[in-house]
This record gives sequence, C-alpha cells and structure tokens, in this order.
Amino acid sequence: MALRVPVNLRKNLSVVLYAFQALSVAAVIIGLASLLLLPLDEYSRRTYISENALLPGQVHAYFGGSEQNIVRAFRKEVAELGNSTSDVVAFRMAEIFRSAGLKVGQQKYSYKAAGGEYTGENVYAVLHAPRGDATEAIVLCAPWKNIDHILNEGGVALTLALSRYFKRWSLWSKDIIFLISADARAGPQAWVDAYHDLHGANVQSLSVKSGAIQGVVVVDHPGPYHRFESLHIMYDGINGQLPNLDLINTAVQISRDQMQLRTDLQEMWHHEDTYRHRLRTMLRGMVNQALGHSTGPHSSFIPYHIDAITLATHGDGWHDEMSLGRTVESVFRSLNNLLEHFHQSFFFYLLMAPKRFVSIGTYLPSAMLLAVGLTLTAIRLWIDPRSRSSTDDGQAVVKNAGEKGGDEKKKQTGDQAATIPKPIDGGPKRELFLPLSVVIGVHFCGVIPFAVFNTVDYKSMANVFYIFIAASFVLPMILATLIALTTPPRRLMQTFHLSRCFSLLFLGMFLSTLATLNFSLSFLIGLFSLPLTFARATPTSTPIALMNSILLQLTSPFAALFAVAGYWGLGVEDVLREASFGWWVWGMWTPAIVWCVWWPAWVVARVSVDASFVMAATGKVPVGA
Repeated sequence: MALRVPVNLRKNLSVVLYAFQALSVAAVIIGLASLLLLPLDEYSRRTYISENALLPGQVHAYFGGSEQNIVRAFRKEVAELGNSTSDVVAFRMAEIFRSAGLKVGQQKYSYKAAGGEYTGENVYAVLHAPRGDATEAIVLCAPWKNIDHILNEGGVALTLALSRYFKRWSLWSKDIIFLISADARAGPQAWVDAYHDLHGANVQSLSVKSGAIQGVVVVDHPGPYHRFESLHIMYDGINGQLPNLDLINTAVQISRDQMQLRTDLQEMWHHEDTYRHRLRTMLRGMVNQALGHSTGPHSSFIPYHIDAITLATHGDGWHDEMSLGRTVESVFRSLNNLLEHFHQSFFFYLLMAPKRFVSIGTYLPSAMLLAVGLTLTAIRLWIDPRSRSSTDDGQAVVKNAGEKGGDEKKKQTGDQAATIPKPIDGGPKRELFLPLSVVIGVHFCGVIPFAVFNTVDYKSMANVFYIFIAASFVLPMILATLIALTTPPRRLMQTFHLSRCFSLLFLGMFLSTLATLNFSLSFLIGLFSLPLTFARATPTSTPIALMNSILLQLTSPFAALFAVAGYWGLGVEDVLREASFGWWVWGMWTPAIVWCVWWPAWVVARVSVDASFVMAATGKVPVGA
C-alpha cells in the first residue's frame, strides 16, 4: 500500500504540523474552559415543568393524623424483623399487604459475582386502579436495607402505611405497585428484569403483574430516627442514564414549595447557590454518571426507560414521616395525572442546583473538543515525515532536474550500472502492517483484564490487580524491545508514529461517540488521555522520555482506579468487586470501556515512550529521529 503526501503540502509541512498541534491544544483548552463556564447564570438555566398535566403541588395532601400511629406501629414491627432472614421478612410483609386487600406476589432471586452469592426474596403488592384499565402503573419501592446496608425502618413502614392509605382512595387512574426489595442493589434489578420477562434462570418469575410502568419513587428513611432535616434526591442510573427532568422537578417543587422541605443533590448538604457549590454539585454528578454504577434502587429501572428517583432523608431536623408521606402522596397524585409517558422534558442534562441545570446542547461540546484534540493529534502524526519510510533503501530518489537528466543520460548510453529513477509522486511508502498489528493486538489483550476481574474471587482481587499492574509495566517494554530489535532503522520511527496515530484516532472516534451516550465518562477518559497526545518516542532525549513515562503513570487507568477508591473511601478490591457486580447484575459496561478502550490506548503510548529507553540502551538510533 502506497499512501503519498502531495508535493505542495510537503513544501509547507512544518507549518501544517504546527497548525495541527496548535489546533489540538486549542481544542483541549476550549473544551476545559467551556465546562468551567457552565455554572454561570449565562450558560445555565432555571428548571421548569414541561408536562403541564403533572400540576405538581396543586392538590392538598391528606396523609397525616391517625396515619402517624399506623406508621409508628409498622416501624416497630420492622425493627423487630431487622435481623430476620429474607424469606421470613417477605412472608410477614405479604401478610400485611393481604390484610390491606391487595394482590401479593413474592419473588426469589440469586446472583453470583466476584466469588460471592447474592440471594434474597422480594415481596410486592398491586393496587388495581378504580378508574384505570390496568395498562399503566406507578411503583412505590422501599428496600429492606438501603444502599448503605442500613435497615430502612422508616421507608418500609411508610410504604406499608401508604398501601393501606392509597387503598381507600378512588381517584387512581393508574395501578400502584408497592415493592419491598430484599436489598437496594440486586433485589430491584431482579424484580424489574422479571417484570419485563428478561430474567435468567436464577431469578423467579412474577406471579402478579400490571401495565407499563410510568414512574418509580423509592423511599429511603433508614435508622431508628423519626425526624430528618432535608430530602436528598438521587437520580443517577446505570451507565450514566438519567430520568426525565420533569420527574425531578416535580419532586423538588413539591418538597420545597408545598412541604417546605429543603432538597439536596449529590450529597451537597449546604448548597448556597454560588459558583463554587454549583461546580461541585455538577462535578459530583459527573463522577457518578461516569462510574455508571447504581446509586439506589431507582437506578435499575432507568435502563428500561422507566423514570425513577430515590427520596432519601438526611440529617436531624423537625420533619417527620408525615412530611415524607405527604410528599410521596403529592408526587403520586402528579404521576397519576400523566396522560402519556414522560417525554417533553430533558433526558440529557447536568444538575448543579435543585433548580439549576444545563442541557446537552450546552455541555456536549466540552467532551467533543477533547475527542477532537485526540483526533487532530492522530492526523498530525499521519502527515509527519517520520510516519513515512526513509529513502535509504538502495533506490535513488531524484532530488532535482539535474540528477534526473544525468540518470537518464546514463540509461541512454547503455550503462549497466545505471539506476532507473523513481518518479516524484508524493514520497515514500508507509508500512501499515506492523503498526496496525500492534494496535489491534493490544486492544484484543484488553479482554484479558476485563475477563479476569469479572471472574476472580473477591479475596484474590487485590493480589491479581497488583500483578496486572506489574504486567502492564512489562508488556510495553517487551513490545518496544521486539519492535526496536526486529525493525530496520529506516522504518523504526514510522512504526511508533503510526501506532500512536491509529490508537489516538480510534480513541478520539470512540470518545466522540460515547459523549452522546455518557458525556461524563467520555469527558473524564478524554481528560486522563491528554498525556497520550505527546507521549512519543524520543531516543535522543532520555529526560523527556522519563517525564513522559511519569506523566503516563499518574494518568493511567490504575491511577484512576486508586482515585475512585479514595473518593469512596474503599479499598481497590472493593471497587473491583463493585465493577464485577455491576457487570453481572446491572449490565454496567464501564469496566469494558476501561479495559478494552482506555487501557490499550495507554499501553500503545507506553510502547512509544519505552522505545526511547530501549533505543538509548542498545545504541540503535533510527533514521529521522
């Protein structure tokens, strides 16, 4: 394959290379700056209700009075069952639902991940709408233990009380499903999978069903404390998916304007609506979205295009279960008004305050510009003279007309030693087989850590992880040594340049596509991948190679994994177990992107940097270095 550069481009090649480098740097700077501008009033917007039929806060909530005694009685019973097995809990919850006149179903499930087994039993009840036709439903969920593995006393008790309370009303046009899951992680996933008949043999089918689920509200009021200070709204879904913004706006408007409840987002307990607090809220949301994990039981519903949120209580204040119950009642009255599925508001957004957001049209260019920076670097490497073979291969390339005339004269005189001139048609060839083989081979190797960390036992994860770190340091050095020892000097720099070119081109294309699905993950990987753009082979400058090597280590997938572990306050093995659980239970594809896309690009960059040390040690200086 002979790919050649036009003659007019070769004359100003250095100018073109500098232009591409400047454009790449400018794209990165503008992308980062545009993200930091988002919390400003000029770039963000106030939230609003797009679906007029919701009418949030327009009805009076009647939950209260004698219902408080019922909630307290249920709370006491839940506390007594706190240490019981899931089957005992499910049996007792089913009895309570049946006593309220509801149709009840139970479901057992079992998952295996990271060498552990996650089993439990869900119980649910269906309230058929007096004014409905069983084609639509809304769900009120309360996990027995919340995402922090704390007994959800208040949440379960309130759900049981609301099941009796809602049964007395004749205004419902949608069925209401009350779900008490055994936990906040596997239980909701097993239930929603079975509801849509997409479960495996390890999950029991549902005996009772209703219509299409329009919305889900999860109640999380853990611990023995009756009172709380604020309402924490959690909304992040699996793989960075988000519910319709109208659902969040409805909950915020009802909580703040009708119930006088302070609402919090992303664990920002004291939000003062300043630039700094807006930025922190936005970045916290981006981290959760990038990780793609479940932040609560609601996360399992969102991949099925079911809008869901979790209402979690926080702090110690003057609000009690009655305030929370009236909030849930008012939210359900709004959901009951829906004439069709949520569709008018945004599904792609970044929240930076309970009543402040930016839409995808405003924030998407930030991630796109980082991907463009990687792509421009790949193009610059393609047109770089070092990406083409040297001309010292025994064939003369004519430099000027005088040489051409002399060669033709020798040919005409019959000189047997004459060399047939090579036409000036754009320059020497590019050898693509070896660079492509390196890039494709390293990407296939990414399947190894992805498979190992999803199958290895939890107890061995830490040791396996550190072994893999060592292997990831050795692999680039081995590849660089093999390439340096087996490749002719005239093609050595070409191999390293084209390897980086193809790797960055693939990474830039992938991140630009990923940005439309999971903006935060694309942006953070692009940010960590910026050192890949200048991690090149420098055989004549070992200090530069050493600096590139250190920078690559600080921005490697392993460093990011340690950063995530520190952010959560966990060990590395806990993060890897969460990733394995996410893959097998939630269908989370963040691990696949990290090990099969980001890690291979990092390895290819390390090959070029390590080649500098190999060539310096062996004394092999490539042509064109």
